[in-house]
Amino acid sequence: MRDAVTAPGADEDVKQKSSGFILIVAATGIVGIAGYVITWLVPRTIGVGPYAVFAVFWSFIFLVAAALSGIQQEVTRATHLRDPANTSYRNRAGVFALAAFVVVLVLVLGTAPLWQAQVFPVDGWSLVLPLAVGAASYVPLAVLAGSLYGVGHWNALFGLMAVEGLLRLVLIGIALAFLPGSVPLAWAVAIPFPVAVLVIWPLARARVVGKTQLDVALPALTWNVVRTTVAAASMGLMVSGFPLVLSLTSPTVPSDDLGLVILAATLTRAPLIVVGMALQSFLIVFFRGRLDRFWRSLLQLEALVLGLGAVLAVAGLLAGPAVFAFLFPGQAVPEGWVIATFVASSALVGALCVSAPAVLSRNAHSAFTAGWVVAAVTTVLCLLLPVGFLERTMLALLVGPAAGVLVHGIYLAVARNGESAPVSPDALVTD
Repeated sequence: MRDAVTAPGADEDVKQKSSGFILIVAATGIVGIAGYVITWLVPRTIGVGPYAVFAVFWSFIFLVAAALSGIQQEVTRATHLRDPANTSYRNRAGVFALAAFVVVLVLVLGTAPLWQAQVFPVDGWSLVLPLAVGAASYVPLAVLAGSLYGVGHWNALFGLMAVEGLLRLVLIGIALAFLPGSVPLAWAVAIPFPVAVLVIWPLARARVVGKTQLDVALPALTWNVVRTTVAAASMGLMVSGFPLVLSLTSPTVPSDDLGLVILAATLTRAPLIVVGMALQSFLIVFFRGRLDRFWRSLLQLEALVLGLGAVLAVAGLLAGPAVFAFLFPGQAVPEGWVIATFVASSALVGALCVSAPAVLSRNAHSAFTAGWVVAAVTTVLCLLLPVGFLERTMLALLVGPAAGVLVHGIYLAVARNGESAPVSPDALVTD
């Protein structure tokens, strides 16, 4: 196999991926800032009580979106530039997007009678409809994003991410100014999903239609998506859904203590975790293009994430309480070691966000899913341990992601030992 380092166009490919990394990080920063502004603006405008309804809707729709992000990851892995000599699998991603849109819409609306009264006791079906539309619309967004990642169309990806995040901020601002009710705010959260696709698709269509192909047939794509979606749902449970799981497993904990831990964990874990989650598809492409130096790239990235986490943990230990007291005057302040532990746990989730795309880039869907599922199950089991609230919270945040990294590491080590020659694209592990 020809060495990728000396192959023609290798330098240009590296430059394009570096540019793509910068654009994706920039878009992630824009979306993150918009999200923080929304989190501050909504309760400040409508009050803490009404904000609770908004927060439940926000958590629900983005938990579903986190699960459906598995679609984006699998489409990214399966999408390649079209090879005229190989017409085995046409790009049927559009057909899959339409079918999956209908399935998600029907599932949300069909199951709503079972949960809408408990989740939305006041507004009921008025919030179910924007939830269903927003969740289903995330499917074409995920398919488009995955296709763009697969062909490295970074400018369109930047636009897709930025339009979605900024449009949501603008619509929520308008709703707060003129119609500050739960239902208008819910639609303001949901509408950016389909609108972002409609805005970016005309700009991206020429790079996708007729120029790409999938490396699997539609039934295999569907089965792979099911497995990556299970993994993504586990990821969502550990991140977006962690406050919910923590509250459900801590019914006797005073609300002030529970709120303080959730607030501190959310603020301190967000920087590393948000970036790690946003780069999942980029890292699939990154590892897929470095099969000849796979282990070096993996270990360097893991060392970078864990090293940065260690530095931030020390900063949290020394300065965290003072910063927290400044941001939230008059509130209880978590101790420095608590903040440092939260930050360290985010580094472990970040390490899992590196090992997961590394495994998926080798087409090992079962191992990829197993790592995330083991991490999520371990997290929940730790929260059920008969120990103090803070102790089991710390164990859940630390042991859960560490278990997932261990599963991925074992798979990669075993797969490496089983290789008798350098891995090539035609010899990828499949399961």
